[in-house]
Amino acid sequence: ESGQLPELPKYVKVVEVGPRDGLQNERVIVPTDIKIEFINQLSQTGLSVIEVTSFVSSRWVPQVSKRLYGMGCYEISLGDTTGVGTPGSMKRMLECVMKEIPPAALAVHCHDTYGQALANILTALQMGVNVVDSAVSGLGGCPYARGASGNVATEDLIYMLHGLGIDTGVNLYKVMEAGDFICKAVNRTTNSKVAQASFSALGS
Repeated sequence: ESGQLPELPKYVKVVEVGPRDGLQNERVIVPTDIKIEFINQLSQTGLSVIEVTSFVSSRWVPQVSKRLYGMGCYEISLGDTTGVGTPGSMKRMLECVMKEIPPAALAVHCHDTYGQALANILTALQMGVNVVDSAVSGLGGCPYARGASGNVATEDLIYMLHGLGIDTGVNLYKVMEAGDFICKAVNRTTNSKVAQASFSALGS
């Protein structure tokens, strides 16, 4: 609570992947008008990047990262799709990748299957990464990785970053509202601990 830790970045760009990565694993087909309203709500939160669709591409480290960087890719997102990583393995991977790619060109994409996503992200921040993917309400999973749970929840990430004194430009309450909207639309419960605690406190 005493302010920002000196080894952490002053600003972190949060990349919201909920409309793309978050909804791709839902069993129900989300109507287009609901997706548009969801994206519109997210666009009012202060999030500067919202992924709405993507093309599948190769992502492996560090050889593919080096090749992509050499081809002119300005940002390479390193994904722990199955969510089995730990702060130790995150540190080792980044040390290896950073021999080839500068931290300013890297982002991290962590799933929370084993509850390690925030710890892994904090490790990456301490190593100089300042771009993080997340999905509102912890939406997601991976159709190609059996058992993988959702992405780290944007609400939980923002709460942690703000608690560290790191600027994101994002309104946490508006993100929680967008998460509540999409969860009701797809008939699911949020995976965000921050949203669960906040809405519980409001209801009591």
